[in-house]
Amino acid sequence: MNDTWGTITVVSGSLFVLLAGITALIYWFLQSKMGAQFSSAEQHAQRIIEEANKEAENIRKAAELAAKEEIFQRTKQFEKESQRRRAESERAENRLRNKERTLDQKLDQGERRDKQIAEKERHIDAKLASIEKREAETARIEEQIRRKAEQISGCTEEEAKRFLIESMENEVRQEAAVIIRRVEKETRESAARKARQIITLAIQKCATEQTTESSMSVLSLPSDEMKGRIIGREGRNIRALEAATGVNLIVDDTPEAIVLSCFDPMRREIARLSLEKLLADGRIHPARIEEVVKKTERELLEHLRQEGERVAFSLGVHDLHPELVKLLGRLKFRTSYGQNILMHAQEVAILSGIMAAELGADTPLAKRAGLLHDIGKALSHEVDGTHALIGADLCRKYGESAPVVHAVAAHHNEEDARTIAAVLVQTADTVSSVRPGARRESIESYVKRLEKLEEIATSFKGVEKSYALQAGREIRIMVEPDAVSDSDAVVLARDVTKRIEKEVEYPGQIKVTVLREKRIVEYAK
Repeated sequence: MNDTWGTITVVSGSLFVLLAGITALIYWFLQSKMGAQFSSAEQHAQRIIEEANKEAENIRKAAELAAKEEIFQRTKQFEKESQRRRAESERAENRLRNKERTLDQKLDQGERRDKQIAEKERHIDAKLASIEKREAETARIEEQIRRKAEQISGCTEEEAKRFLIESMENEVRQEAAVIIRRVEKETRESAARKARQIITLAIQKCATEQTTESSMSVLSLPSDEMKGRIIGREGRNIRALEAATGVNLIVDDTPEAIVLSCFDPMRREIARLSLEKLLADGRIHPARIEEVVKKTERELLEHLRQEGERVAFSLGVHDLHPELVKLLGRLKFRTSYGQNILMHAQEVAILSGIMAAELGADTPLAKRAGLLHDIGKALSHEVDGTHALIGADLCRKYGESAPVVHAVAAHHNEEDARTIAAVLVQTADTVSSVRPGARRESIESYVKRLEKLEEIATSFKGVEKSYALQAGREIRIMVEPDAVSDSDAVVLARDVTKRIEKEVEYPGQIKVTVLREKRIVEYAK
């Protein structure tokens, strides 16, 4: 074992010596290689340093050249700026010198002007003193003249001024009165001409129907045998029909006809329609008569409502309250002096709308007010009061606007007309009432009305003569000029108008004209 261990030791030592030799050899190799590289690096570094020194020298030289160029340019610019400033300074000095010369000249001129002004002031003072002396002399002479004028005229200066002012005022008043009368006359003529044109145009555009008022209707029968059936046993059928309708049935010798007599056209129409239905049915007895009459009343009321809607639609008047539509339809069976009220209302609406369009006013409002202006006549026999005020209350009750209510209330002057629509409705109502064929009255009542107008006019003091003209539409009154003055004539016309309104019933309006003529005759010999 010791030999083995010794052998191992010897081997180990040999290996160590071998490794040490290898290590030394490697170290020598590396050392020799690194030394060569180190000398090469030193040479390379030396070359870099030399190139850097050369480049730095070149840069330094270029910087010196650039600095010298910059200094040269700035020096050149500074010299130019200095020259420009010197030139500006010279120009400013020249301007200052010129201004000084100008100021010196102006000062010289101001001094010369001051001397001239002072001279003129002395001259003006002398003239003022002379003028004051002349004014004092003039005032003294005027005082002397005034005193002499007062002595000659016998009145003072104040009295003369007052007299002159009064005479001038009177002259101006007369000239103003002449101008006012001329302008008023021209305005009236122009307004009257324009109004006639508008009314004529409205009448020409309005096509109307004519109707006549009657209290009787004639019902044709298929044969005379039907008269017996209508009369019934012991007259019970005819009595039942008269009791149910309120109409008198006149059965006379007229062949194949029965006359229905009643002042109410609506009741007369109900009776006529009921008889036609009974004749067509053939069953005529009291119970059947009452049934047919009630049914006819309902149908007629519905027909009237439809008629009111038709008229309103044809005129373009919409949104009427249903009750107003019904009342409008009832006007179909109302007449005034022979004129059908529904036709009259339709005609007034058309005329009002046409005139409103010509004047540039509210056409729909004028049409609406014209259509409803006589709506109160549908209830005037049931409610106390004038139909205008009744109609206004109805329109107000059923939601019509204030202008419509006012136009309805004012169309017969129960209220003063304050709107264009109210005046147009008044005018259209008059035109529709007085046009030829619109209304009629008996000759007896016509003559009585004319006589009443002349009687009222002649009953006043100072009236010489009076004449009713234009079918009673105008009353012309001649007065005694010595008994009635111009102002009295105005009062007389107003009094006659008020009395006519109070005592005479008439459609439309009546014109009252008072004529006062004074003639003075002298003869030159």
